[in-house]
Amino acid sequence: MKDVMFEIKDEKFETLELAMNHAKTLNEFVVIKGDNVEIVGMFGADTIKDGKCPDGVEYSWMKRRNQ
Repeated sequence: MKDVMFEIKDEKFETLELAMNHAKTLNEFVVIKGDNVEIVGMFGADTIKDGKCPDGVEYSWMKRRNQ
């Protein structure tokens, strides 16, 4: 059993996958506890749009490959 806690709410899910999928929809800091593990954070990915991060900072990282 996995618990997802957010906004002082507590929901239970049968699997970690279900718990993480729900956490991704919340767009807020959550705590997932269960089976001797605790996972905390905001889940999901933000996008880079027009060369900027969601907070407005310029995104300039570029992977460099050794040849």
